[in-house]
Amino acid sequence: MIARPPLAEEKLEMLIGGRWTAAASGDYFESFDPFTGKPWALVPRAGVADADQAIEAAAEAFRGAWRTMTATARGQLLCRFADLVAEEAETLAVLETRDNGKLINEMRMQCRYIPQWFRFFGGLADKIEGRVIPIDKPGVFNYTRREPLGVVTAITPWNSPLMLATWKLAPALAAGNTVVWKPSEFSSVSAIAFAKLFEKAGFPKGVVNLVTGFGSEIGDRLVTHPAVAKVAFTGGDATGRRVYQSAAGGLKKVTLELGGKSANIVFADAKMEAAVPGLVSGIFAATGQTCIAGSRALVQRSVYDEVAEKLVAFARTARIGDPLDPETQVGPITTEPQRRKVLDYIDIARSEGASQLLGGKAPDDPAIASGWFVEPTIFGNVAQSMRIAREEVFGPVLSIIPFEDEEEAIAIANDSIYGLAAGVWTQDLGRAIRMPERLEAGSVWVNMYRATSYLSPFGGYKQSGFGRENGRTAIDEYLQEKSVWIDAGNSIPAPFVQR
Repeated sequence: MIARPPLAEEKLEMLIGGRWTAAASGDYFESFDPFTGKPWALVPRAGVADADQAIEAAAEAFRGAWRTMTATARGQLLCRFADLVAEEAETLAVLETRDNGKLINEMRMQCRYIPQWFRFFGGLADKIEGRVIPIDKPGVFNYTRREPLGVVTAITPWNSPLMLATWKLAPALAAGNTVVWKPSEFSSVSAIAFAKLFEKAGFPKGVVNLVTGFGSEIGDRLVTHPAVAKVAFTGGDATGRRVYQSAAGGLKKVTLELGGKSANIVFADAKMEAAVPGLVSGIFAATGQTCIAGSRALVQRSVYDEVAEKLVAFARTARIGDPLDPETQVGPITTEPQRRKVLDYIDIARSEGASQLLGGKAPDDPAIASGWFVEPTIFGNVAQSMRIAREEVFGPVLSIIPFEDEEEAIAIANDSIYGLAAGVWTQDLGRAIRMPERLEAGSVWVNMYRATSYLSPFGGYKQSGFGRENGRTAIDEYLQEKSVWIDAGNSIPAPFVQR
């Protein structure tokens, strides 16, 4: 068991323009440990003045040392930062688990994997190339440049704080932008520790700025400030719409990664010894607090009873407890309001006539009574019309929906405002090819679930957002293209006619 670490400083600070500072107001807010339900850190409560200062510092850095640094030097800084993250991975993982309640095993995996993003995009930094165009006008030389946008605002959620921030920071910095990063108010402690490593790596002042606080108080300013060129947001779809609407007023570029109601589809020919754990992994890993959660289990009717029985038996064995204990398999919900929301959805499912097969309440174990827990919950014979099948719960709640054949599976899976992910379990090679072609989702896993990589693009269809993170194309989200024309022939054009 890992000891719950005390916080070294009584009050934490945020990073603005290379300086660690309190909020201008002097205000702080408490960060809570979801396992104990008690506050464990004091975080600066930034206001509009702090947001302005951070954006102005980023704009100054973009015009100064960062803009004039060679792309190779920028890439080397990112690789140096990657090495520092690797060295501090265990410390960062413990801080994340303490702050958001996710399992230490998963946080260790993520924090050890994060350096690969910075190495990958650090390697791409000096491989951003334009092209020479064989233009159709004699005596003219035409080429393109791919240039950074400027100041990027990165707004990140509480469920995988450092990993999802990395998906934005690594390509944005590799492309030559500067960043103002606002983590969730529910998971700011690990972000502060992470930001210290940028300073240690030698990034110029103002290239990376961290402001902590509430989206309701500073979010709009971070989006609408005239100096912000791009907003990269991960979070709920309702907030994402507000971000998009606010950014539209300044014609800013936006990347949105929003909610999901992903279908994890099991056909009768699937290997059940893999499919059943795959369904469990899709929803109960991370306590269901992941945008790609396979919260709808679509099961072919001929094997419905078998899958439901095995699924309940498997999920019943999940060990609920302290997320800092490596033996724990299901941790707490990150926030008390989210826990209440999950329990409300469980009540709604019952009222709509879904059959509760497992869970449905807070655990009875007095050892974890102070934490924000919800038992792994499974509902059977769910109709696609039910709210539990249509709305994102963001908790450990699985809906099992029967289907007859491939056509009905596709119809049910695509009958959603979301389109972030999907899973398919089958041994039929033709089906394994057909299903991903027809599923309206940005990621489709076949005979696996919940895998991501710095090498492969990630993003949503429909109201799950737009733009892509990860992979080579992610850096394009942080670049703009310029066309350069040079008259190489010194000809004198007709001044009143377009050349």
